Amino acid sequence: MNAAPWMSRQTDPVVDFLRMLVEIESPSFDTEASERIATPLSERLAAIGGAVRRIRTDAGTSILADFGAGPDPLLLVGHTDTVWPRGTLDQALPWSHDGTVIRGPGAYDMKSGIAVMCEALERIGGAPAMPVRVILTCDEEVGSPTTASLITQEAVGARAAIGFESPHPDGALKVGRRGSTRVIIRAVGRSAHAALDPELGISAIDELVDQLMRVRMLVEDPALSAPVLCNIGTVAGGTRANVVPDVAEAEIGLRFIDGESETAVLNALDGLAPIRHGSRLEVETLSSRPAWRATAPDAALTATIASTAASLGQRIDGRPAAGAGDTNLLGSLRIPTVDGFGPRGGGAHALDEHVIVESLRERIDLLTALLSSA
Repeated sequence: MNAAPWMSRQTDPVVDFLRMLVEIESPSFDTEASERIATPLSERLAAIGGAVRRIRTDAGTSILADFGAGPDPLLLVGHTDTVWPRGTLDQALPWSHDGTVIRGPGAYDMKSGIAVMCEALERIGGAPAMPVRVILTCDEEVGSPTTASLITQEAVGARAAIGFESPHPDGALKVGRRGSTRVIIRAVGRSAHAALDPELGISAIDELVDQLMRVRMLVEDPALSAPVLCNIGTVAGGTRANVVPDVAEAEIGLRFIDGESETAVLNALDGLAPIRHGSRLEVETLSSRPAWRATAPDAALTATIASTAASLGQRIDGRPAAGAGDTNLLGSLRIPTVDGFGPRGGGAHALDEHVIVESLRERIDLLTALLSSA
């Protein structure tokens, strides 16, 4: 019998499989790369016993795989895209495995989490004690613009959800996440010669600056139910100093602790109006994940996982996280949810991205035990 393609380099099939995933570089919006990594994943999930579906969008190929019959599935949620452009593997961050630490683009965020899913499902012969649905999206790193509706659709009736993003540095699960919204505010004015006909122009940059001051006041309003993080990430506009600029825009990242402050700020942004007569204002939402504030069912799921971990000699707990992810969509729907089930490591989105091999094995053991118990 021929060995599986991911078992050709190492003596450890788990490490081999992770290496295969890492060496298929899969940056967000690269549809060809997305299809390439979806192929071996789909094949392995099907070989384990899953009923596999591929969902293709403008961003790439997502994977759904159902194990076991019946309603109320447990969701195992991850993503195949990374922040790294093609060529990173050969130039800046080559694959390495010294027996203790694994390095490579996307190894930590979050291909090692996918390896945990697949290995645990294989260990139980694809026959979990409850129905399981694997959801691997293709565009999580850019806010899931084409897959958010797929996630919520496939979550209908789910009993619980486990996300396989990286955990807190100490291995704690992420229970509750800030909401995250990216918007562009675009001001449209009228160009003119800045010296000969300034009165004929409407400065889009001046309009944008004034609007950004309004935004600052909105997010710092003491009447908000919770503090809001606001980062004006990019500003662009104009052509040269002797031309009144006719277009200017800024991309803004917003983070929300709760739904009340989120709704208040986003509604206020939608209601922004031009200050200068004759100018025009556009507010475009690029991506939005609702705030997920931990609830009692989330805590109960965390306690179940902690109890199972204790039976294996592991210690695990959970606490909120600042970053957003696909689990925001599930936790905000009141589906019992935890995230951070990927192995410990560090350097997400950085050149020291790495996974601790011992933690990889611990997470596989833990998930295997969870899937084996009703």
